[in-house]
Amino acid sequence: MKLNKAATTLAIALAAFASQSALAQVKIGVVSSATGPTALVGIPQKNTVPLLPAKIGDLTVEYIPLDDASDPTASVTAVKKLISEQNVDAIIGPSGSPNAMGVIQFVADAGVPLLAPVGTAAVVTPMDDKKKWVFKTTQNDDIIATALVGHMVKSGVKTVGFIGVGDPYGENWYKVFSALADKNGMKIVANERFQRQDASVTGQSLKILSAKPDAVLVAAAGGPAVLPQTTLVEQGYKGQIYQTHGAALPDFLKLGGKKVEGTILAASLMLVLPEIADSHPSKKIASEYIAAYEKAHGTKPATFGANVFDAGLLLQQAIPAAAKVAKPGTKEFRAALRDSLEQTRELVGTQGIYNMSATDHSGFDERGRVLIAVRDGAWTLAK
Repeated sequence: MKLNKAATTLAIALAAFASQSALAQVKIGVVSSATGPTALVGIPQKNTVPLLPAKIGDLTVEYIPLDDASDPTASVTAVKKLISEQNVDAIIGPSGSPNAMGVIQFVADAGVPLLAPVGTAAVVTPMDDKKKWVFKTTQNDDIIATALVGHMVKSGVKTVGFIGVGDPYGENWYKVFSALADKNGMKIVANERFQRQDASVTGQSLKILSAKPDAVLVAAAGGPAVLPQTTLVEQGYKGQIYQTHGAALPDFLKLGGKKVEGTILAASLMLVLPEIADSHPSKKIASEYIAAYEKAHGTKPATFGANVFDAGLLLQQAIPAAAKVAKPGTKEFRAALRDSLEQTRELVGTQGIYNMSATDHSGFDERGRVLIAVRDGAWTLAK
């Protein structure tokens, strides 16, 4: 009788513990573009999810991955689903800048932190009551643009042609770059746009060629970054071509071949890791991420995957502090998590060092980028 009573007591205790554990589990949604025009960005992001921490402190973490097929409308549907059906504590994604811009309203209304692995700074600037729920895990455009303009000035560039995607990524890049160009005495003599899914940019490139710029800047992310450059080269352009960090993926080299030889871009140190000094704080963790990704998938990751890995690092640091305030699955926990993310200081990631604040939800400084050139079909530090 006593044994049965003890067993019953133990069973009740175990059930209560299991119930508490279930309540304590953190749920993180991940929205990526594993298919569609942005797939070269989204695939390494989706592939990185299994490498994210499964346990943070005493809490287990469940990741719920969804594919938006590069469609901004599908991104909204996925985010709504994660919030209403899964009651997630945070969301990583989406992959594309227009997709991320489209979900800000919904995560803000629900009070769910969004860690956006996208290029455009427009997801976090200018800061307001909605964007305060968004944290960006890539370098802001101005950090990258400053490095590119510095190289242009040293190279004697006076006139520039600009071609970018006709969405928030391209538009914000033109805004940032044109201001820096003007400040440094350079004139933009051509300003063209194209869509990510376009199969031809012949008309735009001919207009750029007719303007005879000293250099051309292409502002696009993933596979679409290749088309304007290869088209210009095929049409006989001989000037210097620059790219943004949106082109920082192995497939840029594969798809572009000899036509992207000599490209200059500013991007993550991951592209040229063997050339980076061992003293750089990000080298060790970037090396570990690359090794883990290679072991899991048999290929090296694009930097876009590292943006998701860094989101995991940010959450790994922020969740324990939030858990002291409230239980996962509650609005109080999500609010505390947002506050904890905003207080991130000197967190070493694969891409650089994060220092967040109430006015800066990207947190990168110059340690988050290097100037890179394509030489002999490979990434090298620009000299």
